[in-house]
Amino acid sequence: MRILITSDSHGWQEPLAKVIDRHESEVDGVIHCGDSELSEDAKELKNVFVVQGNCDFQANFPKEIVDDIQGVRFLAVHGHLHQVKTSPMPLAYRGEEVSANVVCFGHTHVPTAFEEKGMLFINPGSLRLPRSVSVATYVILTIDESGSRDVSYYTLEGDRVDALSQTF
Repeated sequence: MRILITSDSHGWQEPLAKVIDRHESEVDGVIHCGDSELSEDAKELKNVFVVQGNCDFQANFPKEIVDDIQGVRFLAVHGHLHQVKTSPMPLAYRGEEVSANVVCFGHTHVPTAFEEKGMLFINPGSLRLPRSVSVATYVILTIDESGSRDVSYYTLEGDRVDALSQTF
């Protein structure tokens, strides 16, 4: 299974569309972790799981999405309602409540992936306003038959960022 995860595109329609178009034929799902600043009917978000971020004033996206994709339970949130800038614990508690295997979030604009309480947490960074790194990033999560989880970060241009990517 492969999932494209992005966040914090802040109104950048064309770059978001390029990222999705680049990978749509090779992934089983696309998650946008909020602050798209696009409308619900934006063509760039067609067939994309999208949650509402703190800057999504014009759309009525859900605050969170819990969905099973090929037997893996995903929780997607923006993160502003879970204080992700101060601690992962409120989000970890929510992940436990919904029995998530993978928790996807944005808001901080900082690309990070880590395990906590048996869950894999992924922040894909930001497509438009990266923080703590010099390039805009998104993620392709690959989970193989053995359960190995590869979190690969990519630049807006589609180049893999080895320094951020890791396998769990």
